[in-house]
Amino acid sequence: MSNEKKRKIFSDGDNHWEEPALDEFNEEIFDGDFIEEDDYAEESAENEELEEYDEDFAEDEAPAEYDEDFAEDEALAEYDEDFAEDEVPAEYDEDFAEDEAPAEYDEGFAEDEAPAEYDEDFAEDEDPAVYDEDYEEDAEEYEEEKVLKFQPMEKGRPLELEDDKTAGVKHHQGKRKSARPKPVVYVPLDEDEMQIPQMPSRKKHKGLKVTGVVALMVIAAAGCAYAGVSYFYTDKFFDGTTINGIDCSRKTPYEVEQLIAQNVENYSIQVASRNLEPQTIDGDQIEYTYVSDGEVMKLLKQQKPYEWIRGFFEEKSYTTSENITYNKELLQSQVLQLNCAQEENQVAPENAYVAFTDTAFEIIPETEGSALNVKEAYHILDEAISGKQETVDFASSEDAYEAAAVTSDDPGLQATLAACNNFTQASITYTFGDQTVTLDGSTVKDWLEFDEKGQYVQDDAAFQQHVRDYVAQLAAQYDTVGTDREFYTTSGRTVYVYGSAYGWKIDQDAETAQLISEIQSGTQTTRDPVYSMTANTRGYNDIGSTYIEVDLSAQHMYYYQDGVIIFDSDIVSGNMSYSDRQTPSGIYTLYYKKSPDVLRGQKKEDGKYEYEVDVQYWMPFNGGIGFHDAPWQPYFGGDRYLANGSHGCINLPSDSAAVLYSIIQYGVPIVCFY
Repeated sequence: MSNEKKRKIFSDGDNHWEEPALDEFNEEIFDGDFIEEDDYAEESAENEELEEYDEDFAEDEAPAEYDEDFAEDEALAEYDEDFAEDEVPAEYDEDFAEDEAPAEYDEGFAEDEAPAEYDEDFAEDEDPAVYDEDYEEDAEEYEEEKVLKFQPMEKGRPLELEDDKTAGVKHHQGKRKSARPKPVVYVPLDEDEMQIPQMPSRKKHKGLKVTGVVALMVIAAAGCAYAGVSYFYTDKFFDGTTINGIDCSRKTPYEVEQLIAQNVENYSIQVASRNLEPQTIDGDQIEYTYVSDGEVMKLLKQQKPYEWIRGFFEEKSYTTSENITYNKELLQSQVLQLNCAQEENQVAPENAYVAFTDTAFEIIPETEGSALNVKEAYHILDEAISGKQETVDFASSEDAYEAAAVTSDDPGLQATLAACNNFTQASITYTFGDQTVTLDGSTVKDWLEFDEKGQYVQDDAAFQQHVRDYVAQLAAQYDTVGTDREFYTTSGRTVYVYGSAYGWKIDQDAETAQLISEIQSGTQTTRDPVYSMTANTRGYNDIGSTYIEVDLSAQHMYYYQDGVIIFDSDIVSGNMSYSDRQTPSGIYTLYYKKSPDVLRGQKKEDGKYEYEVDVQYWMPFNGGIGFHDAPWQPYFGGDRYLANGSHGCINLPSDSAAVLYSIIQYGVPIVCFY
C-alpha cells in the first residue's frame, strides 16, 4: 500500500478516515504473508534483533507490540467491537475529533518523544493514529503528510529495516474478528520521512502551568506548616488559656498541674477556739498535696488543635476543682494537740434549773463551758480543709463544744417550772370499769428532789421515771393482754387460751407522757388510761358474748353474736405434718378484709415466692394467717388437716367464705384452740 493510501484525509467538516483507503490499508496489513524466517534473520542481523527491544524502551514504548492496557483500550490496525458498534470506522465521534487529531502531535509528545515513539500518557489516552488538535490547524502547511510509523528502537535510536517492498510479511489467511491486532512488521523510513514536523509552541500555557505548580507548592507548604502547628497543640493549651488564674499558654496538662500543685504547697489554716489564742496548722503537717483528677486533661481534650489560631484573638478562662488530699490520721493528731483540746482547758457547762425560793419556783440560767467535743471539732476542721478554707472558728459552731443539756429557754424546763408551781393543784382520776384510782399533788411532790438549801434539783429523767413506774403499776393491775383466759367451748369443754393479741392494754409510753403534761399543768380530770388495745368487755373474761370460735381439733368454726350462733362451717387448718405450718392457738381480732387478693409465701433468695395463690375472699387476723376460700381442697373437716392442711390459714368452702366475708366485724374476738 502506498503512503497516499495511508494518509489521513481531512475534510472541510469533521475529521474522518477515508473509508476506501482504510479498507485497502487493513487488507494489505492483514491479508499479506508474514516475513520468512530466513529473510527476517538477514534483515535483523544489522540491528542485532527485531523481536526484542531495549529494556527501557520496552517498558515505556513497545514498537513491535502493545501494552496490555493500550492493546485493550486502543487498536492501531483495527477497531474494538464496541467502538465498531458505536462509531463508523471512517469517521470519529465529535468529542473524539476535538480531543485527538489523528494526524497531529501533542506538544508535550513532540518535545519529549521521537515521532516513532509515544509518551506513556499519550499512549494510554490517545490513539496512535490520531494527533493533537493543534497540529490539525497547521496541517495545511504540509504538502504531503507522512504516515506515522512505529520505529523499533535500540538504545534510543531507530533500527534500520528494509522498506515495504523487501520485507517479507506473512499474514494469516482470512479476516480476523478479534479487535486485538496481530504482530506488525514495521517498515523503516527514509531520512525525509524521519524529519519531525515543528509543532506550534505553547509557552503561554506552559507558563500558566508553572505558575499553578508554584501556587500549589506554596499552598502545600502553608498547609504543612499549619498542620505542624496543629500537631504542636495536640498536647498543649492554646495561647490565651488560663485555668484557676494560671496562664496555661503552650503548656501541657502536666505542666499546668505542676503549677497548681505549687499553689497548694503553701496552704495553712488558722484555728480559733473559745477563750484561747488562735493556732495554725500548716499543710505539710498533714501532708496536704494536690492530686490530679483528670479535669485539666479533659479541658485539653475539648480543644480542636486545628483551631489554634483562635488563641491569638480570644482568651479562654476555666475554673476547675483543685483535688487535694491530706493525711486524716495526722489531722486527728493535730486536733488532739490543740490547746483547746487539752484537759486543763476543759470546763463543763452547767444546766439551767428550777430553784425553789420562798413561795415559788424560778429558773436559774445555764452556764457556758469550754469542754471541746473533739470528735465534732475534727469533723468541722476536716470540712474546712476540704473546702480550702484558711480560717475556722470552733466557737461559731454549736456542736464544737459540749452544751448544757438544759437551757433557760428549754421548753421542757419551762414546762417543769409551770409544773412545779402547779404540783399541789394536779389531780387525775383513772377509771377501770367500776373501779377508780386517783393521783394528786401530794403524791407528785414526793417525786421532786431538793438540796439541803431547799433548791429544787431538776432531774427530768428521775421525774419521768417516777411517772413511768406509776403507770406500769396500773398496767400490771388492770391489763388483760398477755394473760390466760378460761374459755367454755361449744362442744362443752373448758380450755385455757393465752391472749397475746386481744384484751385491755395500757399504752404506757403514751400514758406517761400525758400524765406528765397534766401534772405540770395542774390538771384536774377523770378519765380512762391511754390504751393500745381494748376488749369487748371489762373484767377477767373480757371476750364477751360476741366472738368467733375456731375448734382446731374438731376442724369446725362458729360465729357467736350476743351468745347466738349465726354462722358455722367445716374448715381445714394448718398442716400438722410441719411444725411451721400448724395454726397457732390464741385470741385475735380481724385486721382487714379484701376481695379478691393474692396470697404469697415467703420470698426466696432468687426473688420468687414459695407459692402464689389467687383467692376471692381474704380475712387476715394473725400476721399472715386468716380466713379464705380454698376451692382446691377436695373436702373440709375431718382429718385432712393432719397431712394435707394449709400453710397455717383457715381454709373454707367458697360459699362459706363468702358468707363469713359479709358478716365479720372488726374488733370481734377470734378464739383459736385445740
